Amino acid sequence: ERVRQQMGLDRPFYQQLLQWYGQLLQGDLGHSFLLNRSVVTAIAERAPVTLSLTLLALFIMIVLGVSSGVLAAVRHNTWVDQSLMTLALLGMSLPDFWLGLVLIYSFAVLLGWLPTGGYIPFSEDMLGWLRTMTLPALTLAFTQMGLLARMTRSSMLEVLRQDYVRTARAKGLPEWLIIAKHAFANVLVPVVTVTGLSVGILLGGAVVIESVFSLPGIGRLIIGAILRRDIPVIQGGLLLTASAFVFVNIIVDILYAYLDPRVRYEHS
Repeated sequence: ERVRQQMGLDRPFYQQLLQWYGQLLQGDLGHSFLLNRSVVTAIAERAPVTLSLTLLALFIMIVLGVSSGVLAAVRHNTWVDQSLMTLALLGMSLPDFWLGLVLIYSFAVLLGWLPTGGYIPFSEDMLGWLRTMTLPALTLAFTQMGLLARMTRSSMLEVLRQDYVRTARAKGLPEWLIIAKHAFANVLVPVVTVTGLSVGILLGGAVVIESVFSLPGIGRLIIGAILRRDIPVIQGGLLLTASAFVFVNIIVDILYAYLDPRVRYEHS
């Protein structure tokens, strides 16, 4: 009974909810039942791992996804196009945890090129950090990379059929210049849309990936809290993930006006 009073569980539900909102406005997410520390401290200790994993996966997704989509569109209806789109469809279909186990067995167990798991901070050893994060980031990025590649290919094919592209070709401009300067700029809006939506998916996928590769991030913290019913940690972790998703989508909306002048003209 004394523990219930200390935690405020003996009060009506609406009072507990109002107290939680008041603490939230002050940056207080509560106290972990099991870790014996504040939720903010527990999340802050693990945030660099999840943030670095998500950013590295996002970088891999953008570089490989966009380049694959552009190459598939330029080599439309060839074996290059078919191979890349088959690989993209395969990536969208594979479960993250299964792909992670396959990569561990292939590159860590059989070849011995990379470690099976663990984490080395970037500040201690940059090369060690990269070795420990390569497989998790590839696993996390693979599914969204396929989606981005297919979206980029569809948008690029539509742009390449436009009249101004045919006019540029009729003027004798090099094909690489047409694609890089005239076509690719009009593909950026759907690419940014998919990228913004993918951030939330990557943050959610990090929960599973961190468990597979034994990374001490927020995702693994949430999994442990769910198994041990540490409600404040679950609330804080999910709230942070949802807030990051909303923040990224606000940034995407701002980028629309920068990338597409028509958006600025409509609002003006």
